[in-house]
Amino acid sequence: MASRGLCLLLLVCLGVPSYPDVSGISIETDNKNVKAEEFKEAILSCKHKFSKGMSLRIEWKKIQSQGVSFVYYNSEFTGDLRGRAEMLNTGIRIRNVTRRDSGTYRCEISAKSEEGQRLGEATITLTVLVAPATPVCEVPSSAMTGTVVQMSCKETEGSPPSEYQWYKNGVALLEKTGTGSARAANITYTMNKKSGTLLFNTVTKNDTGEYFCEASNGIGLSQKCSVKRMQVEESSSQKKTNYQSTSEKDFKHTKSFVI
Repeated sequence: MASRGLCLLLLVCLGVPSYPDVSGISIETDNKNVKAEEFKEAILSCKHKFSKGMSLRIEWKKIQSQGVSFVYYNSEFTGDLRGRAEMLNTGIRIRNVTRRDSGTYRCEISAKSEEGQRLGEATITLTVLVAPATPVCEVPSSAMTGTVVQMSCKETEGSPPSEYQWYKNGVALLEKTGTGSARAANITYTMNKKSGTLLFNTVTKNDTGEYFCEASNGIGLSQKCSVKRMQVEESSSQKKTNYQSTSEKDFKHTKSFVI
């Protein structure tokens, strides 16, 4: 006990480092996952329960893979948000949002009180929704019967990613599900709405026609590529088979009349 008392006495005499009393505070947001269409406005809310007379320090940061950057610091906006954003109490209104504004934002609030420094933060994810661009479609101008043909349709601007619908001669092609009307239609192709491919494992002359694709993601207007025609011709081997078959029929027909 004597040694413990001596240690306490030494600490008092030598002095103990003094640290400010830092305590956490509750910061709330109306929406942790904000979605806004491109070129419209987005509101990132950040609420606290401090009394009005307290001195607050407010900072907003954007968290990116390459690090954290300030968005609002020393009572002013920085970077891309300068001139496009304004404070709503401790929240932010961003006007004319672009796809570059998508990301994770952090609101940080600190305040000094009689109990010491108080800190709190809230994280909000902003997703900017972008309408699709005109898709690029690849359709072969010609093909031989019996061969494999794949058409493609793609656009990379849309957020969320677009889905794709193929049309032949102005009529929407059915998706091959193996049941219902799609099965009854005896579909000979496979359409992938996610990737935008249209695959014919064995193309036939009936597949000749005018094709185009439409991209849509529920944002803005859907976009179509220009119409392209695919002409399917019989292969040389198929022509030879048809010629031989016709010759044999003609020979049998002629023979039946020989006396």
